[in-house]
Amino acid sequence: MASSSSSSPNLRIVVQKNPSESQLNELGIKSWPKWGCSPGKYQLKFDAQETCYLLRGKVKVSTKNSNETVEFGVGDLVIIPKGLSCTWDVSVAVDKHYKFDSSSP
Repeated sequence: MASSSSSSPNLRIVVQKNPSESQLNELGIKSWPKWGCSPGKYQLKFDAQETCYLLRGKVKVSTKNSNETVEFGVGDLVIIPKGLSCTWDVSVAVDKHYKFDSSSP
């Protein structure tokens, strides 16, 4: 049996820089709900996969059980896996469209 140093190595945040307008329209992003927060640090746990598109803001995310940090900001399409526990360090207030995928594995 293979051992892993991390309890959940497959929980990786995927960031797509500057997706095309046609891709955004295909996803229907403008119809998704909006969420925003002011600068600060937030402890978050994702119970479903979230896809979000940042209209403004700048975020550095550090995941639990890993020294890995992921940064994203305005114009980025971000996929956050189900089950991820992380800290959002928001340096510029965030405004985003988001969608939860309850059917993700």
